[in-house]
Amino acid sequence: MKVLIKRAGLLDPGEKIEGQFDLMLVDGRIAGIKPEIESEADRIIKADGLLITPGFIDLHTHLREPGDEHKETIESGSQAAARGGFTTVCCMPNTKPVNDQPDITREIIDKARKHSAIRVLPLAAISRQEKGQELTAMAELASAGAAGFSDDGQPVGNSALMRKAMEMAATLDLPIIDHCEEKSLTQNGVVNEGRISKLLKLTGIPSAAEEIMVARDIILAKYLRVPVHLAHLSTRGSVDLLRWARAKGLPVTAEVTPHHLLITEDILLTGNPNSKVNPPLRTEEDVQSLRQALRDGLIDIIATDHAPHTEEEKKAGLEKAPFGINGLETAVPSLLDLLVRKQAFPLARLIEALTCRPASLLRLKTGGRIKEGELADLTIIDLKGKTAITRETMASKSCNTPFLGSIFTGSIVMTIASGRPVYQNKYYSGQLLSE
Repeated sequence: MKVLIKRAGLLDPGEKIEGQFDLMLVDGRIAGIKPEIESEADRIIKADGLLITPGFIDLHTHLREPGDEHKETIESGSQAAARGGFTTVCCMPNTKPVNDQPDITREIIDKARKHSAIRVLPLAAISRQEKGQELTAMAELASAGAAGFSDDGQPVGNSALMRKAMEMAATLDLPIIDHCEEKSLTQNGVVNEGRISKLLKLTGIPSAAEEIMVARDIILAKYLRVPVHLAHLSTRGSVDLLRWARAKGLPVTAEVTPHHLLITEDILLTGNPNSKVNPPLRTEEDVQSLRQALRDGLIDIIATDHAPHTEEEKKAGLEKAPFGINGLETAVPSLLDLLVRKQAFPLARLIEALTCRPASLLRLKTGGRIKEGELADLTIIDLKGKTAITRETMASKSCNTPFLGSIFTGSIVMTIASGRPVYQNKYYSGQLLSE
């Protein structure tokens, strides 16, 4: 199968490609990248005026299967990911049962092979049942196909256990991703501790709860000289700690979510439980600090923390509704509009944080770059196109997003995984395909 993409605006920060090129795909791989390619093909994609990037990689996704298939499945979550421009997602292990056994890891991989059009990489638990008491059989989980380790949803509070986990992950050359939260400070917390929590008369979650664990992980990385990745940073204090770690040359990486980059705690004054998330939305000062850290490359990666919940669960109200925001389909359009277009954030840095940086952390042999001989994982974007976020347009089973009802400038036109179109935007008005 030969696919020729004509007159594409290519942007790949990892391979330092920026400009107009033609792309030839042969049997799922990139066979040519040239200013002009004249050749017969089975399919021609006319990409005039469109941007093509490496397929996006989400380091932090909750697919809910096994156990909570009423919220999301591997199939529906993968469809949502493709719709959002993602060709690879890492699914977190806090399923039911927890992905803490090789058989569960293999089951997820098998289901993804059967039901997903994109690449699904399971992350296995650090501790058994995510209880923070006993280390999982990390080597066996790695052999079964685990792409890394996390107790996401729960912090690893036991520092001795975290030390063992970091050392083992380093020997396996796989990332360890920590949910940074000092639980003794967050009990019964609902929103960020401060002005909004007082106005709403709700128990607050202090920024110190995150920062204490960020500091703990950084100190362990310094002492052990092994890597650690910090999930969903949300505070200025965490950024300051990360800056100190980088200045010391420590092997510490970090991610930030779109919602922590784009929304402040003020949105919670509407009472909308779709804005309830952990870590909570913070202050304008925190948001600005996170944006600058991402711009500077101090924060390496953007990850969605896609956390679908049903409407019924979220209708319980701010105090009782579960934490979590649905993010796979809204991430890129919202960032293109609210961050790149309106805040003049560098587009290349945004693409880098969604492609080659997560690919590097995951030690991926393919993905995150546009290079001859590589599998063709590509995302085609219309920077001027419109994306409407409605229940009807979302592929996810759930729609718990504060962006519901929004219209963003910037849209995913097509997602190509391993050379095969797995999503095409039916609302795109331009001429895209020629058979």
